[in-house]
Amino acid sequence: CPVVLAPKNSSIAMPPPADIVKVAIEWPGAFPKLMEIDQKKPLSSIIKEVCDGWSLANHDQFALQHADSSNFYITEKNRNELKNGAILRLTTSPAQNAQQLHERIQSSSMDAKLEALKDLANYSRDVTFAQEFINLDGISLLTQMVESGTERYQKLQKIMKPCFGDMLSFTLTAFVELMDHGIVSWDTFSVAFIKKIASYVNKFASDISILQRSLAILESMVLNSHDLYQKVAQEITIGQLIPHLQGTDQEIQTYTIAVINALFLKAPDDKRQEMANILAQKQLRSIILTHVIRAQRAINNEMAHQLYVLQVLTFNLLEDRMMTKMDPQDQAQRDIIFELRRIAFDAESEPNNSSGSMEKRKSMYTRDYKKLGFINHVNPAMDFTQTPPGMLALDNMLYFAKHHQDAYIRIVLENSSREDKHECPFGRSSIELTKMLCEILKVGELPSETCNDFHPMFFTHDRSFEEFFCICIQLLNKTWKEMRATSEDFNKARKRMGFFFFPCQLQVMQVVKEQIMRALTTKPSSLDQFKSKLQNLSYTEILKIRQSERMNQEDFQSRPILELKEKIQPEILELIKQQRLNRLVEGTCFRKLNSRRRQDKFWYCRLSPNHKVLHYGDLEESPQGEVPHDSLQDKLPVADIKAVVTGKDCPHMKEKGALKQNKEVLELAFSILYDSSGQLNFIAPDKHEYCVWTDGLNALLGKDMLSDLTRNDLDTLLSMEIKLRLLDLENIQIPDAPPPIPKEPSNYDFVYDCN
Repeated sequence: CPVVLAPKNSSIAMPPPADIVKVAIEWPGAFPKLMEIDQKKPLSSIIKEVCDGWSLANHDQFALQHADSSNFYITEKNRNELKNGAILRLTTSPAQNAQQLHERIQSSSMDAKLEALKDLANYSRDVTFAQEFINLDGISLLTQMVESGTERYQKLQKIMKPCFGDMLSFTLTAFVELMDHGIVSWDTFSVAFIKKIASYVNKFASDISILQRSLAILESMVLNSHDLYQKVAQEITIGQLIPHLQGTDQEIQTYTIAVINALFLKAPDDKRQEMANILAQKQLRSIILTHVIRAQRAINNEMAHQLYVLQVLTFNLLEDRMMTKMDPQDQAQRDIIFELRRIAFDAESEPNNSSGSMEKRKSMYTRDYKKLGFINHVNPAMDFTQTPPGMLALDNMLYFAKHHQDAYIRIVLENSSREDKHECPFGRSSIELTKMLCEILKVGELPSETCNDFHPMFFTHDRSFEEFFCICIQLLNKTWKEMRATSEDFNKARKRMGFFFFPCQLQVMQVVKEQIMRALTTKPSSLDQFKSKLQNLSYTEILKIRQSERMNQEDFQSRPILELKEKIQPEILELIKQQRLNRLVEGTCFRKLNSRRRQDKFWYCRLSPNHKVLHYGDLEESPQGEVPHDSLQDKLPVADIKAVVTGKDCPHMKEKGALKQNKEVLELAFSILYDSSGQLNFIAPDKHEYCVWTDGLNALLGKDMLSDLTRNDLDTLLSMEIKLRLLDLENIQIPDAPPPIPKEPSNYDFVYDCN
């Protein structure tokens, strides 16, 4: 290409320096100004320059804030987030604004007071303003207004009830927003304040805004202070919360379940089971099933999360039994094993208590315990000394024997009448199955901050885990028969490995786990539907699925195929790269998480079509479809990105808080580092989006895409491409080495010269 030189006197437009930001600044009653802000200058100097332009004195009483709905102030800490094209507003400083609102909310005029509280609720979202208002002891003022509000305005409530409701709603909203910044400790509040908030849960059931904020305050109190948990637990009862679940407002239902979850989570270990019993007495499960899960409306993400948390906390009640070893000397525990034997072999007569009958009894018990499939035939109690699953396995077996007696007897007798080599050991299988179910349901793990994977079927029965086990143990026995597992394999493996489960049985357990996981993925609405799904996932069907997947991912190891793979792999990687970048162009909605309380706050990020800029910005609600670039107020040039970090290396994962301790959140966290200290922090909605974004960002930076998703996509696409190219070679054996080159001919007389 020819090089064109510009004449000496001509001017070439140069990009603006990185420290210069072009913005528009508004002032009431004046035309907006276009201004270049030098980020190296102190913010006070910039504000003085703006004030001088409009001939405004006392520039120290002014500040700049975003002119959008957020109204957030520009400070030295956040000024680096300013982007070209931002619209700002010159306004009173945070300190002066806080002072004015502090005085206005104490006005004797009800109209003025209402308007001031409305403004306070809006401004309190900004941490800069919040700090100034809190410095004026604003939190104490709000709590005093709440504590004395009902009595002080009792007459007003009767005469002007809507006005009073709005006033209280704005007061509570401001309080929630101020506390959400984490500046003030929750431990500072009085019992009188807690009593008042708890009373609002009953008195203002018809006022959605007051009820919602009261529930949010109670949840935060419980989660953030052990002392407040005890006080709240004394003031609010499950019986007071239940009616709010029977309404039609899903947001109120969500906050109600959130309070119940908080009380459940913070309850001491000895009180947790007691609380679970109260929830059962109040029929919480059936109320949630009827009024939430089976209501004629879609369940939003926040409700799904709270249901997931409740599901996890409920199953975590099993942890104590799961980690309890059986005491072989405990007669009450031994009686459970005797009961299992009695139910299975009740038809057989007991030996008389005559001389020598003790030996006969022991011999009969040993024989029966062998038929029941225990490892230790003499003392089966020893089978339950391993944790997990500990005593939980024995609990499940007894539940199955008592509540599904016909199925239990059929399984035991069916296997005891088989040849030994084909018997399915009920005892051993139950122990291993219980352990596997605990792993699937993550019993004992804290709930994730991001997960919303609840299963409706677990809300359809008061003993859902036990019923889950009963279905799965019958599945295991059925799959065992279909796979024709043998005890000979067990004996060989036992000698070789010294392990309880032999290769064939391990394979059975793997197949059963796959059957269960595939059925759970369909989110069955009831246990019967889950059972029906399993009926369609027989061992034969699993083999077909595996064979199909294996064919799709078959790994050809011959040298020609490996060479072909190596040749086409760059094309496939480029295809995956383009797909990742296209997904980034479409964008993703991310949830803003807070260690103090969950809120429906969202932000959206997407890549520009030319792959040069990341557009991002806050959203009021979760979007339906893509968000246009022009509605995202912030930008980050890709050229400014220095690095992409993940997991515990992310700045927002190094901060103190609940998120730091959560393994699932760590696995979904990633951050973009730019400039000297700039950062853009993400928590992906799920593992798939995490892989898409980390792959896409690494591709933008010219780095390798290393996610599990990329490896799976590469394997799948390579396999498909190779099979397409080898269609013409079907049923032809491909040699490992290329055929030998034939010897040169003795003469070239056969060559025909076209010329």
